[in-house]
Amino acid sequence: MAARMSFPQRSRALTAAVFTAVACWAVPSHALFGDDEARRAILELRQRVDALQQSNQRAGERAGDDVSQLRRSLLDLQTQIEALRTEQAALRGQNEQLQRDVAELQRRQKDIAQGVDERLRQFEPVAVTVDGREFRADPAEKRDFEAALAVFRSGKFPEAATAFGSFVRQHPQSGYVPSARFWLGNAQYATREYKEAIDSFKSLLATTPDHARAPEAALSIANCQIELKDTRAARKTLEDLLRVYPQSEAAAAAKERLARLK
Repeated sequence: MAARMSFPQRSRALTAAVFTAVACWAVPSHALFGDDEARRAILELRQRVDALQQSNQRAGERAGDDVSQLRRSLLDLQTQIEALRTEQAALRGQNEQLQRDVAELQRRQKDIAQGVDERLRQFEPVAVTVDGREFRADPAEKRDFEAALAVFRSGKFPEAATAFGSFVRQHPQSGYVPSARFWLGNAQYATREYKEAIDSFKSLLATTPDHARAPEAALSIANCQIELKDTRAARKTLEDLLRVYPQSEAAAAAKERLARLK
């Protein structure tokens, strides 16, 4: 089967056939037709040729329009594709920026959380051991007690007495209080405030008689009473010390003082 011809091929073939026919009819008219018939045939053929040419021209124009439309469509499509690519690139950039922003926010959140944890830890009770006693204390209590003790050890006894007195008032439930009262009494003794020192030591004995500093506190009370020339009271305090804390180091010193008081 012969291959089908395209429209332009069929048009060219038809035109060639028409011109061939015209050429054939152009031979002397008396051979085939009369003059009038020949002229009419030629005129009809010319009209057919003209019509065919106009049809071909219109078809070509339509084909040209179709090609132009196709080109415009392709151009529009290409423009849309480029716009989509641009938009995609912009979205990709925005996505990357959002990822960076999220990462930065997560880092800041982590830093803030760590900062909050650190600040909270500053207020959380910590385990401490003072004079053989274990307890939990707020960081502020630990800081204030150690600061007052540092003042006492520097020899600034009036300032130490003030610091320990403030500590006892500000932290009455603190596990540091017995030790604070002991050092308060010693600071008062150093500044010759013997009555105040006796009160501080007695407060220690009354609240925590089993405290590691209790025997020393009792001995210090006797020393204050001796300084006040209250020998009778001093003797009674030393005897009580020997009875309550016979195995303590303070008991040996109490025996010596009792011997001197007799």
